[in-house]
Amino acid sequence: MSLPCDAKEFAKAARGHWGVENPLHWTLDVTFREDDSRARSGHAAENMASLRRLALNLPKKDKVKPFLNTRHKRLMAG
Repeated sequence: MSLPCDAKEFAKAARGHWGVENPLHWTLDVTFREDDSRARSGHAAENMASLRRLALNLPKKDKVKPFLNTRHKRLMAG
């Protein structure tokens, strides 16, 4: 980071950024085991990430069984 700031400002900015990032990445890893993905050639990783995010958002729209978690909704849809 090129902006001058003290440690408190930097820590606040870092925590604020990861506060948004962590829930999404945690959900993708738990639901789709994204960290174990072997898609690395060409655009495969980007394409799979887009499909995972799409598949993650569809169960959230489900109003029929709102008590199920995302992973169970995905498994039921499969």
